[in-house]
Amino acid sequence: MIQLNVLLFGYLGVYLLQTGFSLWLEHLNRKHLEEKGQKVPPLFEGFIDQPKLTRSMAYTLENSRFSIRQGLFNEIILLAFLLSGFLPFLDRLSSGWQLPHIWAGLFFFLVPGFISYWLDLPFDYYDTFVIEEKYGFNQSTKRTWITDQLKSGVLSLILFSLILSLLLWIIRISPHRWWLWGFLTLSTVQLLLTILYPILIAPLFNKFTPIEDQGLAEKINKLMERAGIRIKGIFQMDAGKRSRHTNAYFTGLGRTKRIVLYDTLIRNHPQEEVLAVLAHEAGHHKKKHILKQFLLVESAMLVFFYLTYLLIDWSFLYQTFGFENPKTYAGLLLIGIFWQKAGFFLMPFSMVLSRRFERQADGFAVRMLKSSQAMIAGLKRLAADNLSNLFPHPFYVRFHYSHPPLMERISRLQRHGESDS
Repeated sequence: MIQLNVLLFGYLGVYLLQTGFSLWLEHLNRKHLEEKGQKVPPLFEGFIDQPKLTRSMAYTLENSRFSIRQGLFNEIILLAFLLSGFLPFLDRLSSGWQLPHIWAGLFFFLVPGFISYWLDLPFDYYDTFVIEEKYGFNQSTKRTWITDQLKSGVLSLILFSLILSLLLWIIRISPHRWWLWGFLTLSTVQLLLTILYPILIAPLFNKFTPIEDQGLAEKINKLMERAGIRIKGIFQMDAGKRSRHTNAYFTGLGRTKRIVLYDTLIRNHPQEEVLAVLAHEAGHHKKKHILKQFLLVESAMLVFFYLTYLLIDWSFLYQTFGFENPKTYAGLLLIGIFWQKAGFFLMPFSMVLSRRFERQADGFAVRMLKSSQAMIAGLKRLAADNLSNLFPHPFYVRFHYSHPPLMERISRLQRHGESDS
């Protein structure tokens, strides 16, 4: 039975504080957009007209309201799991069935995960076939959507079960050093997934073919040669069969490193703008931003692993949430939820570093192309195509924006261009 004590109130206090703060940020951002977003900024004249701006604002506001409803629903479900006695019930059930420790842990995690997954499907369906459809982005059929859900669900189940099983096994065989071995294991899995993603996982969802436009391919190869970057292939992805959104990215490591262009990007943007986008990505690679971010994330994960190790044998934690005996898998879930909530307030530190990296990559692209015009035009077209929010609240940016806001970014690029001319 759940115990009403200082620990429970403190736990719930952090939980509710983070939830309430996130809702307030969304409200703040919406109000700011409604106040500032009525007139096309001079920077975007020629790319965004008044009807497009109105549509962009409506898209952002509708997504925000939908995100709040979905988030609140998920938080209520999670709180119900924590406070209803459902989790101790699952633990007693697995004990009655005399499941081995690892199987009991999988059962404990996967049952609420399975419930949450099914409850979240209507939201995903609504987002795809109502909101995205309404604003002209959705290209997915119901059959494709169902297939994607099945593939992602099975893949998530396999990967999560593998990782959790390894972690529970490590805790069992090395009770005093599991935090270190568990960290190293998870880091290794992350690296393997980064290597294998472009050749094993991504093709399950999209078709990747060598870029058809050989003229563009030749320009990309020359651009990468100038940047001193070796790539194993330039591919276009059939993103257009699901959405009209546009993007491009580098993926993989070592021999699996490749450039991927959305077919929507190739169709909607001149070659100079595509090259500018890739020059920006090259800047991330040359300045080792991906490596630096990986090391930062791994350092934080190591700290969280160690703190979890210090707390996982605390019997008071289990008693508070209604468990008869300490169970490591229950501790991982309870402590993990707490770290997720508390860690949200550290997001500004991560985001400010990410935005700094983005500005550095922009600067690299301008120096490499000897002009900022293509990148500026590309960003404006991306904003128009994707109905981006041009007026995010500065405080919202601190917590949610890995890239500088578009107007700030374009103004900075213009200054780059003026200083180089």
